[in-house]
Amino acid sequence: MRRTLLLIPHDIAGLPIFGFGWVLILLVLALVVRGVMIKRRGGSVSGFIATEGLMWGLFAAAVAFILPSVELKNVDGEPVGMAIRGYGVMLLLGVLSAVGLAMVRAKRRGINPDVILNMAPWVFIGGIGGARLFYVVQYHDHFVVDSFAETVRRMLTFTEGGLVVYGSFIGGFLAGSYYILRHNLPLLKLGDAIVPCMFLGLFFGRIGCLMNGCCYGGQCEDYWAALRFPPNSPVYQDQALRGDLIGLQFDPTSGEISEVASDSLAEFAGIKEGSIVEQIRLDDRYQEGFSKDLPREQTPRGVVAMIDGKIYRWTPQQLPLRAIPVQPAQLISSVSGISLCVLLCALSLVLRRDGSIMLLGFAAYAVMRFVLEMIRVDEQGQFGTDLSISQWVSIGVLLLTIVAAIWLYGRKQDDTPKSIAEPT
Repeated sequence: MRRTLLLIPHDIAGLPIFGFGWVLILLVLALVVRGVMIKRRGGSVSGFIATEGLMWGLFAAAVAFILPSVELKNVDGEPVGMAIRGYGVMLLLGVLSAVGLAMVRAKRRGINPDVILNMAPWVFIGGIGGARLFYVVQYHDHFVVDSFAETVRRMLTFTEGGLVVYGSFIGGFLAGSYYILRHNLPLLKLGDAIVPCMFLGLFFGRIGCLMNGCCYGGQCEDYWAALRFPPNSPVYQDQALRGDLIGLQFDPTSGEISEVASDSLAEFAGIKEGSIVEQIRLDDRYQEGFSKDLPREQTPRGVVAMIDGKIYRWTPQQLPLRAIPVQPAQLISSVSGISLCVLLCALSLVLRRDGSIMLLGFAAYAVMRFVLEMIRVDEQGQFGTDLSISQWVSIGVLLLTIVAAIWLYGRKQDDTPKSIAEPT
């Protein structure tokens, strides 16, 4: 796990980098230089402001107001810098690689690669928006707080994780379809070119999940492929809140303890089966004395529990150095993604009917994701069943794909090759 690759400091020489600081100054200088260059070429400054003013204004607003709000804070709530997350970097690599491969595949199908470049921002924005919306709706209780500004900030901080692949596929597909229909482009032919590339993006995205510690698998024996995450990772914290790290198993509804592991912290504390867990949470009291130059998220945290009316505390030093081993769900998903990408690219040489590769990709991912959810444990059952929301969506996608395939192979296809130029 490598959640933060780089921490950009909050300030240099006493002046903030973001907000009303260095980056904003550089942005203003770039704006001035741009205006001077246009004027020297005989252009109109007023015309420049009319055409590019909104873009520069949005950049300035983002630097001055949005970026400072996502800076990491220390234990006193003071900003210490901007984190460059491994998840965000992998997400960017996934987008760039997917777009590059899509351009190559499009060209081989007689489609101008510029079509992919022009469509990419629509698909990217729609994909990110759909992925985040899916996650926020699913875990809305994690985002809604008393402060409206803080609620919005939490919803927008997607580079630290919290993106659902299905939401990304659905949002990206809808946005891309809108662009295709708006410019009267062939949906099925472009779908065949693009869909395999989405799984290349999935390959990098799941590596980002591994670096972030999210989308993890269920507990398992400590074998060669098992993963053991460090403290402050989502896995470690979830296991602490469930009582796993201190050796407790209890009913989350009634709180009744069903098992106390032998030689565990709970057993050493004298906790017995049948006792009632009234509360268990992470203990932040160990933040005192922690370096003010480091983010609060790196603070060591203990565990405090109220059981049968008695308070029990375990310090960070008493807790395990690593989480209990879990299945490598992120790696399985990543390898599955690149395998599906290669398979679909190979089948493109055989399946010539427009739309067949696109539908096959949708169906294959639906089956793959349904099975993967049996390994992952970070999503609860929905609608009174043990099936997660992603498994329900998988069933829906598979059924729709079967219906679409029946329609596709029941219609007559025009086999006349056509060249698709860049839309105007």
